[in-house]
Amino acid sequence: MAAYDKADLERRMAGAVDSLKGDLAGLRTGRASTALLDPVTVEVYGAHMPLNQVATVSAPEPRMLSVQVWDKSNVGPVEKAIRSAGLGLNPINDGQTLRLPIPDLTEERRKELAKLAGSYSEKAKVAVRNVRRDGLDNLKTDEKKGVFGEDERKRHEVEVQKLTDATIADIDAVAGAKEKEILGK
Repeated sequence: MAAYDKADLERRMAGAVDSLKGDLAGLRTGRASTALLDPVTVEVYGAHMPLNQVATVSAPEPRMLSVQVWDKSNVGPVEKAIRSAGLGLNPINDGQTLRLPIPDLTEERRKELAKLAGSYSEKAKVAVRNVRRDGLDNLKTDEKKGVFGEDERKRHEVEVQKLTDATIADIDAVAGAKEKEILGK
């Protein structure tokens, strides 16, 4: 049985890109996005739950998020969780609904967020390089086991490198677009 599996490498590299997209979705730009509240967890019923399991989050306006809390007794904990999430948002309590005006980003905050986007993309690149390393190690193992010869190993190594280059180009494109969006360019 061969240890080298190109489809597995593709899947793992695509997973790194998807993970990056998820990380970047949580970064705040000037516009309201429901993904902004994805990392928020609320302490209700004696447990920590994701916000989307206790309320409906919507973006009725470009610079406003609305959080419709299902159980009136959870409005306080939800409001507290949003305030303490470090997103720079101040909920306005309208009974069972919390309105979250999205403030303008300062230039300094935009630079911080762009730097954070860069660190997320670097993390994704490291993950892709680790997948490449695993693939190359598997190729060498397969060659030693006699699954295929040196020529075929080298041909597969070129494939792995092309896949790595393409995935890193995707990461750069995704991160570059997000940085432009954050910096408002």
